[in-house]
Amino acid sequence: MGIEKRNKINQLLQKSNPGGLYFSSWLKENGYSDQLVKKYRDSGWLSSLSKGVMYRTGDKLNSFSVLESYNGQLNKNCHIAAHSALELSGFNHYVPMGKPLLVVSHSVKEPIPLWMKSEEFDRTLKFFSTETFLKPQRTSFNLDYPHLPTSVPEQAFLECLLLAPKQYTYMDLYYIMEQLTTLRPDIMQDLLENTDNLKVKRMFLYMAEKAGHYWFDSLDTNKIKLGTSKLQLVENGTYISKYKITVPKELYEYE
Repeated sequence: MGIEKRNKINQLLQKSNPGGLYFSSWLKENGYSDQLVKKYRDSGWLSSLSKGVMYRTGDKLNSFSVLESYNGQLNKNCHIAAHSALELSGFNHYVPMGKPLLVVSHSVKEPIPLWMKSEEFDRTLKFFSTETFLKPQRTSFNLDYPHLPTSVPEQAFLECLLLAPKQYTYMDLYYIMEQLTTLRPDIMQDLLENTDNLKVKRMFLYMAEKAGHYWFDSLDTNKIKLGTSKLQLVENGTYISKYKITVPKELYEYE
């Protein structure tokens, strides 16, 4: 391989985070022709994960870098969500067995490609999509990944409730709620007023009130629309008339 082509691949590799991806469409836009990329593959610099998706040969694929590449190069909008976002904020109770899990939310209009479920990543990526949060609240968790936002803790916990009880048990989530002593009531208020999921809103308020956090008293519940219908969230549970929900007896009796 010529010196110029070698320098060009070195420049490419230096620009990205270790363990990330390179997409053929992005490479072409940045001056790397199909013929040049083929030579990089033939020379062993790049390996293919899927059609049009490559990585540096020998790299261990890092889930954060993979998502950063996906968002940054293809202009996508995935973000770290639910308990994974809470863990990045320092709240760590829910620990699944086996390979680490990274929960990722994506736009309804942007279906996730099959290669995103590759077993070659260092974490298992769990995807979900929702339009429940009308005014989503996200932030950057690491300057090394500027194209990979994460839900703020306030939204992350609501996302956990959205995925319960299939993904999380209500008791596990309540244990996390007990840790959430520093939630910001103004952010929480805005999210609750602009979330249309009654299950999420009612269960959140029930848990927050039960936990006795100081910020709960700063919420204006009169501005949060909770609906009038009864919701049975679990079978054989305890009915909470104030919030019109049936919760697990274990949660109700927990002190």
